[in-house]
Amino acid sequence: MGFDYKNALIENLDKLHTTPMGVERIRRNLSLGSDVDDVVIWCRTKIDSAKANITRQGKNWYVKIAGCIITVNAYSYTIITAHKEK
Repeated sequence: MGFDYKNALIENLDKLHTTPMGVERIRRNLSLGSDVDDVVIWCRTKIDSAKANITRQGKNWYVKIAGCIITVNAYSYTIITAHKEK
C-alpha cells in the first residue's frame, strides 16, 4: 500500500484555508445559504467525515462527499474550489 493521502489531509485540517474569492466561488457553486457562516469550517467538517472519499491527483486532493467535490491544493492546503458532482 502506498502513502495514505487521506491521513495526510486529515492530519493537516487546521492548515485549511481559502481566499475571499474562493469563499464566494464555493458558496455560489454549492448554493450555500447565509446559514453557513464559515465556508472553510463547512469544508473542514465535510473532509473530516468518515464518508469522505479522498483521492490525490498531482498537486490536488479531491474530496467527494454528499454529492459535492472539494478541491484542495496538496502543498498549501488552500481550498481551490468546490462544486456539485455531475
